Amino acid sequence: MKKFYSHLAKLVLVPALLNSAQAYGEAADWKIDAEHFSISFGVEHIGFQTQLGMFLEASGTFNYDPETQVLNTGRVEVQADSIFSNNEDRDNHLTGRDFLNAKRSPVIVFEATGFNPSTNSGENQSGTLNGNLTMLGETHPVALKVVINKREKYPFGHRKETLGISATATILRSLWGMDYGVGNNLVGDEVSLRFELEALRQ
Repeated sequence: MKKFYSHLAKLVLVPALLNSAQAYGEAADWKIDAEHFSISFGVEHIGFQTQLGMFLEASGTFNYDPETQVLNTGRVEVQADSIFSNNEDRDNHLTGRDFLNAKRSPVIVFEATGFNPSTNSGENQSGTLNGNLTMLGETHPVALKVVINKREKYPFGHRKETLGISATATILRSLWGMDYGVGNNLVGDEVSLRFELEALRQ
């Protein structure tokens, strides 16, 4: 009789465990947690220093399989008028026509087109995220270097499966028609970007 119940338990539990493992590894929708989403930038200022700043309002979602590292879709929207550089006059200039022109182009959009995992073995998954960045009505390709820092259930609060991600990229703002100060070397053309985020499995 004990063997019978043991066999019955295996028949019930094994499929359940397999289904659970499959669900954990399949492609899923992920939503970036707005409370843990930081976007910073750096731009050279007349050669004296690199001016740092942030965008304070952004959101995003993507469809990704962490086991196969296949990214199906991804979209991030950044509110142009949420730029912050710790100076009100400068921020007003940055949201004006010389730079982001936030009234005419209020949203900066990044649409992911694919993820290429790195061939290097290491503790964390890494790779290149390719996509298109739309700003000031112009769209150009951008490649981000991505590191997936951690993936597991959150230890408190929502307790959802969570991805912790760091990413960096460098763009030339003049490609999007934002060329104020480039010709006379007042403001650098090269903009370094850094993204830190947590994304929750939906």
